[in-house]
Amino acid sequence: MSTKTSALGNRVMAKAAARIMPLLMLLYFVNYLDRVNIGFAGPNGMNKELGLTATAFGLASGIFFIGYLILEVPSNLALHRFGARRWIARIMITWGAVAVAMAFVPNTATLVVLRFLLGVAEAGFFPGIILYLTYWFPAAQRAKAVALFMCAVPVSSAIGSTVSSLLITGGHGVFGLSGWRFMFLVEGVPAILLAVVTWFFLSDRPETAKWLSAEERDWLTSELDAERRATEAEHHWPLRKALTHPRILGLAFVYFAVVYGLYALGFFLPTIIAGFGEEFGTKLTVLQAGLVNAIPYVAGALVMIPWARHGDRTGERTWHVALPMLVGGAAIPVALYLGNPYATMTAVTICAVGVCAALPTFWALPSNFLSGTAAAAGIALINALGNLSGFVAPYVTGWLRDLTGTQRTGLWVVGACMVAGAVLAVALGAKPRASRR
Repeated sequence: MSTKTSALGNRVMAKAAARIMPLLMLLYFVNYLDRVNIGFAGPNGMNKELGLTATAFGLASGIFFIGYLILEVPSNLALHRFGARRWIARIMITWGAVAVAMAFVPNTATLVVLRFLLGVAEAGFFPGIILYLTYWFPAAQRAKAVALFMCAVPVSSAIGSTVSSLLITGGHGVFGLSGWRFMFLVEGVPAILLAVVTWFFLSDRPETAKWLSAEERDWLTSELDAERRATEAEHHWPLRKALTHPRILGLAFVYFAVVYGLYALGFFLPTIIAGFGEEFGTKLTVLQAGLVNAIPYVAGALVMIPWARHGDRTGERTWHVALPMLVGGAAIPVALYLGNPYATMTAVTICAVGVCAALPTFWALPSNFLSGTAAAAGIALINALGNLSGFVAPYVTGWLRDLTGTQRTGLWVVGACMVAGAVLAVALGAKPRASRR
């Protein structure tokens, strides 16, 4: 590559990242917060007001992902056909409306229904963004781009825990609502507002981006087209194969295992921290508990981007997924056997770092051999099946807590699942053998 071409490529990638990534990170920040803020509502008044057991809370938390599963693949195919700008804006308006409605839930049954509808409304958002990034970033920069986007998860969990805690404590009585209801109301509105921004700001593909010069558009389009042709020549994966091949199902389980750890932490870490008072005699205010909840995710955010950048630089993918899964899976069940809250939070933080490091590099694996419509369908299917852990993790963890009276059994299951996923990632390898036409 000539110096001129290299300079042009660096300039285009920098412009694309500066234009696209801040908005996508903000969208995912709001998306993830609306998805998991039930974890803050539960121990701060919602469970008591609605009479939720740990099992019922787990069901309400996790049923989101059943609705999510049903429409994930059709939604991503619609995005591929109609364009990201229109489809993502549509998703955000519907999820924002349901998120706001959560503030007025009268009973357990309505809570479960609204959580299901929230999953239906959000279906296609995350895999749509992952697909969208393949339209803009060549493979050599893609894991870093995904890491920047997914940095919104630990940032949302860290900042969101504090924001949610402040809204719960400061919003109690506003509009006659309980604090947790006020939190749902306030955190649902930004999705609707950002839908308008997305409609006018986002460009569907490089060839329609007026903020790039003609030379820049031509360079990026040609780079991505050449990469797509090379992928299709080496790995011929039509739509049907992308929806039925065992490798896709294997990758879905690997992702299931990573996300199992993420959502087990997201939904139950606030409850674990709330239990420090009974177990260790540590008394925390709602705000202090929110700040403690942020610690693992801050550490995860600090590790996520350098780890993904290292994967891009070396070109190695498998162990960049498997190694942090192994470390995180080993750390999480140990957390509840430690003798003080500091040691417990250290183990939980190691698990969060492992999850956050594995997540962005994982998405480099399917894009190694999928492109076009097959990529839209395959990425959506992997995400849909993987996110079933969002239903299984809180439900099983809550059920085991009710059954045994302790969090320990549920977190052993989390650790075992992550380790099994790491082993399967190594067995699958980075990509399949080249297809023969």
